[in-house]
Amino acid sequence: MSYVEPHRKPEGLRDRIAFAFVKFLRFFADLFFRKRYGHRAVVLETVAAVPGMVAGLLQHLRSIRRMRDDQGWVKELLDEAENERMHLMTFIQVAQPTLFERGLIMIAQAIFYNFYFFLYLFAPKTAHRVIGYFEEEAVTSYTHYLREIDEGRLENGPAPQIAIDYWDLPANARLRDVVIAVREDEAGHRDRNHYFADTLIAGDEPTGEAEPAPAYAWRRT
Repeated sequence: MSYVEPHRKPEGLRDRIAFAFVKFLRFFADLFFRKRYGHRAVVLETVAAVPGMVAGLLQHLRSIRRMRDDQGWVKELLDEAENERMHLMTFIQVAQPTLFERGLIMIAQAIFYNFYFFLYLFAPKTAHRVIGYFEEEAVTSYTHYLREIDEGRLENGPAPQIAIDYWDLPANARLRDVVIAVREDEAGHRDRNHYFADTLIAGDEPTGEAEPAPAYAWRRT
């Protein structure tokens, strides 16, 4: 499975800046949430749902401005945003965030939206690399979440109905099944954002023809 692939080693200043920035965010997430993985997922998925929407918007405007087809890129980015939003809707059912965490979500989203908008506007290569590394950390976090469930430190409760419907899980699915499905989604986002960054750095336009997108669960028809 794709989530066991090794981490993409930073190459050049752009990659090192992106990687260091993501590790900086990871430090504070670990400090604040520790092993409260459900609550961590609620807050971080709120942020994770922003990049695809921002990138999709700016690529949509770019396509119009240049009067040329986007080769399906806009839809893929918006699909990514929708998938991350469904992660959030799922873990809200699991973790039941507190009033403080809901306030934190509003603040984090407002800050990150503006930051990412201008990052993507002026440095789309770096923006995609940031998200590639961000998704690497998400895969790691969900792997840790899964380990806590498997080792009995977190309850493997019933999967929320919203998750059963979205991922077409069995009616008796458990939280463990949801975490596995989400982790695979994040691996797909990781791979595609690293691909987008690599292609832009090479001076090409990411297209479905250049490298067909893998059929990850989040690429719904």
